[in-house]
Amino acid sequence: MDMDRIMQALSADLVLIGLKLLGAGAFFVVGRVLISLVLRLVTRSFQAKSVDATLLRYTTSVLGVALNIVLVVGLLGYFGIETTSFAALLGAAGIAIGAAWGGLLTNFAAGAFLVLLRPFKVGDYVVAAGVEGTVKEIALFTSTIQTPDDVETIVGNNRVFSDTIKNFTTNPTRRVERTALVAHEVDVKDAIARLKEALAKIPNVAKTPAPEVWIWDFNLAGTVLAVRPHCHTDHYWQVYADTNAAIASTFGVAGYPTPAIHEVQRQSARAA
Repeated sequence: MDMDRIMQALSADLVLIGLKLLGAGAFFVVGRVLISLVLRLVTRSFQAKSVDATLLRYTTSVLGVALNIVLVVGLLGYFGIETTSFAALLGAAGIAIGAAWGGLLTNFAAGAFLVLLRPFKVGDYVVAAGVEGTVKEIALFTSTIQTPDDVETIVGNNRVFSDTIKNFTTNPTRRVERTALVAHEVDVKDAIARLKEALAKIPNVAKTPAPEVWIWDFNLAGTVLAVRPHCHTDHYWQVYADTNAAIASTFGVAGYPTPAIHEVQRQSARAA
């Protein structure tokens, strides 16, 4: 008889626990749906007001973290756990974590400064913390940069903020820097004129400032020309590659002799 009562009590307790877990699961799912809805509404509201993408992503990141913390606290309250005790526990854990991983706080502060001071924004092409590429996101603790070879690179905000930042998008154009070597017997003025004409025909090369071609240096093999067209950052690598092709094709059509680099190297080796 006693065993029957025990089994009945256990069955009742199991049913209550099961209902409690189902309720918690439903609470969590509904909470996550509501958080996603709020974040979508905030995003649409910011986009309607043409708020900068950098500020938008940073704000939604902060809001998402805050709402998820509220959801966790609500779940604990649902299970009857004192939230005041949890807050104290969370505070103590925060102190311990802060002491162990103080870098998180500095990354958070650096992220806030990046958003406020705006050395770059989402979509800019930069070199930051030694990483070159397009800024995809500035989050709470890290920034995401997509490199030209399609590698997503995540860097701590403090490292970005404390290092030198090069922003190639701030100015309307960026200069492509190449060099061309012509043999001694080539008329340098003719080579410069031909290259300027070829550069002007390359797609996306800026007219202002105009492409530059001038004598950069001299060596045993010939004259070194600086070849410098300007373009928008979005077209940099296309203009870079087309400039190399233009140098090769222009000199080939003109019939310029190839500078005797190998002969010079052999003579230098013999002299050494």
